[in-house]
Amino acid sequence: MSIFSSFLPSVRESWLLCAGALFMLLPEGALAQGRLDAQYEASLAGIAVGKGSWTIEIGDDTFSAIAQGGTAGLLKAFAGAGGMGGSQGRVVNGALVASGYTVNYNSYKKSEIIRMALGGGGIKETVIEPEPPVDPNRIPVTEAHKKNVYDPMTGSLLRVPGTGELMSPDSCRTSAGIFDGRLRYDLKLDFKRVEMVKAEKGYQGPALVCAIYFTPIAGYIPDRPVIKYLAEARNMEIAFVPIAGTRILIPYRVKIPTPFGLAMLEATSFVTSATPPRVAKTQ
Repeated sequence: MSIFSSFLPSVRESWLLCAGALFMLLPEGALAQGRLDAQYEASLAGIAVGKGSWTIEIGDDTFSAIAQGGTAGLLKAFAGAGGMGGSQGRVVNGALVASGYTVNYNSYKKSEIIRMALGGGGIKETVIEPEPPVDPNRIPVTEAHKKNVYDPMTGSLLRVPGTGELMSPDSCRTSAGIFDGRLRYDLKLDFKRVEMVKAEKGYQGPALVCAIYFTPIAGYIPDRPVIKYLAEARNMEIAFVPIAGTRILIPYRVKIPTPFGLAMLEATSFVTSATPPRVAKTQ
């Protein structure tokens, strides 16, 4: 689930780049354990439009990530909306392998649930309730498009392999395919800078800032202005910070310039802690 899409449904495609705009690199070696409890605020042109939370738990053999949010302030009075979504799966040889993804979206106009089952490096099954009408202008998603892709939530976890510096420019230089149940797109990251950040509660320290480049592949309507805008944008960025005890970086802030002003999602509270590894019981 894109945290942004829960906050501001009127420009839902613009928010795809929050959770889905993020990548998980294929890890090498063991993965440490950690937990994150974060609170975020979304704004447009400096005006608060939504709030949400993100909880991530990484164990020695399982992981889960849950996000929820809704519109806030004046926007809530005119376009109240909210949602909750998550991904879960196993930790296999240090890799986060998702098995399921679900998002539940509610607004004044409609409610929708998207469920996906994952396996074998791709999407095995997708269910949307209620079933959306067929739009002949939408580029169809084929079975080939569902291979070698991540769900948006698991794709939010940027894994830095090896034992080197987490904030290295090379950590940004990656790309991945994402499928959110409707839209199949590619995202590419590139290094911009390292800067210091400080949440109102919790994390303070360096953040790895990467540029984001969005390429729609299938499941979209080519003439839709927001898709064209995102595909042509060259000034979007995301700042990553680590989950304590792991080599996983999580979005701290996302900036997306729009015709209506700067859209931004930023953590107000970012509390993360390392979890001691489980000790096997002995007789």
